[in-house]
Amino acid sequence: MLTLIDSHCHLDFKAFDNDRPAVLQHCESLGVAHIILPGVSVAQWPNMISLSQQFNQLSYALGCHPMFMTQHAADAVEQLDHYIGQYAPVAIGEIGLDFYLHNHDKSAQISLLEAQLALAVKHALPIILHVRKAHDEMLKLLRKYRPIGGSVHAFSGSLQQAQQYIELGFCLGIGGALTYPRANKLRSMFAHLPLSSIVLETDAPDMPLSGRQGLRNSPEYLPLIAQQLAELREIPVETVAKATTENSQRLFSLPAA
Repeated sequence: MLTLIDSHCHLDFKAFDNDRPAVLQHCESLGVAHIILPGVSVAQWPNMISLSQQFNQLSYALGCHPMFMTQHAADAVEQLDHYIGQYAPVAIGEIGLDFYLHNHDKSAQISLLEAQLALAVKHALPIILHVRKAHDEMLKLLRKYRPIGGSVHAFSGSLQQAQQYIELGFCLGIGGALTYPRANKLRSMFAHLPLSSIVLETDAPDMPLSGRQGLRNSPEYLPLIAQQLAELREIPVETVAKATTENSQRLFSLPAA
């Protein structure tokens, strides 16, 4: 059986409140051995920590997401520093820049990101990045702060940008978008990127696979993403599983599955 890691899944969201234990049990039977929960706001962190204490399959990252700027209090970064020291997350995230958002405040997002990058350096933690329409700005800040690496969630930039992230010690996350036949550019890129720089993810309950639009996404579908990547690269799915699992274990200091 394959051993897979979902490097980015919001299993703590309300969409899973009615059947979370069953989903996790099914994941285990499918070989989805571990799931990383990214944080989006301070209010969400205690529940993530609690769930990770209940279920051995779960680890968590802590961070303040750029799409939830109105939810971040003035002392959010100070709270993050405290939580990191007390609860030892595997990464800082989901943090980043989202210039795709309508009426986004670019300077506020950059300020919040820089403060969190400084914490990543202070605590020597990897980061989980959310980046939309802002890859050049993000790469500039990564070169300035030099965190130890991490993952770029749902990467959709150019091949040149991908290579720059890889040079900075990052892996590129891919999920359901890979299953859409019309995503030619994305599918071609992930068919040729180094397998040593790819991690699998679902972003569940969001970003459903092709044919499941409008339905809840789930970490249960991670094997389908692995299979799609294997077919695009024309290699055995076992090779994809082994490499991407080892990449997540290395990035986030996870125990062997």
